[in-house]
Amino acid sequence: MQDDSFSTTLPDPRDPAWEPRADHMRAALRQAQRAADQKEVPIGAAIYFGNRLIAQAYNQVETLKDPTAHAEVIAITQAASALGDWRLTGCVLYVTKEPCPMCAGAIILARLPMAVWGVTDPQRGGAVSRFQILQNPAMNHRTEFRAGFMEEECRTILSGFFKELRSS
Repeated sequence: MQDDSFSTTLPDPRDPAWEPRADHMRAALRQAQRAADQKEVPIGAAIYFGNRLIAQAYNQVETLKDPTAHAEVIAITQAASALGDWRLTGCVLYVTKEPCPMCAGAIILARLPMAVWGVTDPQRGGAVSRFQILQNPAMNHRTEFRAGFMEEECRTILSGFFKELRSS
């Protein structure tokens, strides 16, 4: 019996008619909550291959004592393992906050065609705000993006975390 969730006829997220899905972002939000519960900066990521969730992660910098243990990097590693290929060309990354420069670089290297995030980071954003890595013409690949998707929900978890941190 064929597994239709791994169909090779995937919707193309670069198609203007393609729309991000709230249930996919909610998976990233659940991961962000896991990070907050562990006193990590609450950023969560989920990667979908078509409609199949193949990776999900949250920031684990403090837990792992690893400055590269960002949600996006961990999720990209999981997705590559799930697909058996480092090229994630049929996938979409959902993340609660705009990727930093390191994560934006990993997104490009993984050949992700689309990244969707909730909160833009004008001070440190590596995707498009501070640094324009995802659409940089010097790169060998470009990643389309949708910013501000479910922004209110994503901002709430971040601001709540930092408010609690400052009060303790």
